Amino acid sequence: MRKTRQREVIREELTKLDSHPSADELYRLVRKRLPRISLGTVYRNLDVMFREGMIQRLDVGGSQMRFDGDRSDHQHIRCVRCGRIDDMEALPELTKSERDAVKGAGYRLLARRIEFLGLCPACVKKAGRH
Repeated sequence: MRKTRQREVIREELTKLDSHPSADELYRLVRKRLPRISLGTVYRNLDVMFREGMIQRLDVGGSQMRFDGDRSDHQHIRCVRCGRIDDMEALPELTKSERDAVKGAGYRLLARRIEFLGLCPACVKKAGRH
C-alpha cells in the first residue's frame, strides 16, 4: 500500500484517540491539519486501512461505523444509552467445545467478535440521580 500524507494524518489522529470515533468525527479532527481533505477521502482511506489490517472497524449494532487505531487483541463494550465505546481486556482463547462447534459448522475461523452491552459509568451515575 502506498503511503500518503492524508493516510498518515488520519492514522495519527485515530491512534491519539481512545473514543473509537466515527468517520465523521475523525474527519472533523483531520480537517484541522488538512483543511482541504474531503469526507469521501477520509472514508476511502479508512476502508483501505481496515482492509490492510492497519486499523479496526467496529460494527456497533445500528449506529455509525466506528474505528479503532489499537490493533492489539482486545474487546469492546458499548453503552446502550449514550453510545460510548470502551476497550476491555481480551478474552481467553476459545475452549475446546467452542472450537469443536466452529469445526462442526464447517467453517475455518478467522476471528471472533463478541459485543458487550451495558451502561457506562457516566450513565449509571446519571440514572442514579433520577
